[in-house]
Amino acid sequence: MNILIIGSGAREHAFAWKIYNSRSYVDIYVTNPNAGIIDIATPLNVDTSNFKQVKELILRHAIGLVLVGPEIPLIMGITDFINNEKDLHKVKVIGPSKLGAKLEGSKEFAKNFMNKYNIPTGSYKSFTKNTINEGVNFIKNNNPPYVLKADGPAAGKGVIIVNNVKDAISNLEDMLLNSKFGASSQTVIIEEFLSGIEMSCFVLFDGLNYKILPYAKDYKRIGEGDSGLNTGGMGSVSPVDFLNDDLKSKIKNEIIEPTINGLINEKINYVGFIFIGLINVGNQPKVIEYNVRMGDPETQVVLPRIKNDFVELLSACSQKKLNQINLEIVTDYYTNIVLASGGYPEDYQKGFQISGLNEVEDSIVFHAGTSFNNEKVVTNGGRVLSVVSSAKTMKEALNISYSNIEKINFKGKVYRKDIGFDL
Repeated sequence: MNILIIGSGAREHAFAWKIYNSRSYVDIYVTNPNAGIIDIATPLNVDTSNFKQVKELILRHAIGLVLVGPEIPLIMGITDFINNEKDLHKVKVIGPSKLGAKLEGSKEFAKNFMNKYNIPTGSYKSFTKNTINEGVNFIKNNNPPYVLKADGPAAGKGVIIVNNVKDAISNLEDMLLNSKFGASSQTVIIEEFLSGIEMSCFVLFDGLNYKILPYAKDYKRIGEGDSGLNTGGMGSVSPVDFLNDDLKSKIKNEIIEPTINGLINEKINYVGFIFIGLINVGNQPKVIEYNVRMGDPETQVVLPRIKNDFVELLSACSQKKLNQINLEIVTDYYTNIVLASGGYPEDYQKGFQISGLNEVEDSIVFHAGTSFNNEKVVTNGGRVLSVVSSAKTMKEALNISYSNIEKINFKGKVYRKDIGFDL
């Protein structure tokens, strides 16, 4: 079977790596890949928003399964497009329909879904440009901290938390009147601030059956101690030690099952990953948000913990046969330290040569924002590399990653030195 991975970051590199190590014989194709992926996959240069171009590549390379990494093609409806094209009727897609993707594409839609199916989450209210005065009054009549979220996708950066009324109003105006996050902030959600520790839950759903994948915890802020600006994620660990059996049971019964039943009840075509961002508030899990794909940087620590043949797992999902799979999970700890470009998540420079990659031992290096320049690997994004290690304890795994990070160098290299600090 030929598999096409849509996406070009560290998550997609982890997908390709997992498929490459499958027992099944497959040819792997990846759209617009980074410098790391092309070692194990055939690169295909294409505008992934141009579905006709994607179709041509699927037909030309006899693709049997499409694995969609990022959210934007899903939100745009790539799954519906492939499923509705007669000459692509045999092609399977791991990724939900356009309607299913609204769980991530619209936070208002997701909140309404949660409320309808009694899924625990923070209280909220949504506002537009036309109701901005109501939003200002809402802020004035409620206590800080204030959580403001752009309704649409914003690459993990559309959430602002502020501690005073003035800043909250200023950011609301900036989002609604000045399009701070573009079209994504045409509607803004003001949400109850939830205090607790966050974690990431991943579910693979075939439309009828589901499997709960390993939990993980990511670290979104750029600075130590979870300080500074939000990023796409600066590191991750799995498993999550505070996740006891009682908490797992609550997550399954109060969140996962109602989510699955809600999707089925709404007749939403959903085949793929459900990423549930959770927060543990006094041993009560609540949903922060849904994503309709695997997360980055969590994928890099979740996939290595899955013992099962990944191609067999994806194939079962595409055929609604997940109930026939006995999911096996590695108990070792996996840690991921992200190396980023100086200035990220704001302005940063690209094109700096990366050295030391060949010196790394006992870690997997997944590429994110990299490319080639005169056969040299150079930086080409905000998040550049993920250094992933495993051991019997989290501390040991972190030590291996940090040791290898010292061997990798590029101008402006930035990383957090406290991943796992709160566990």
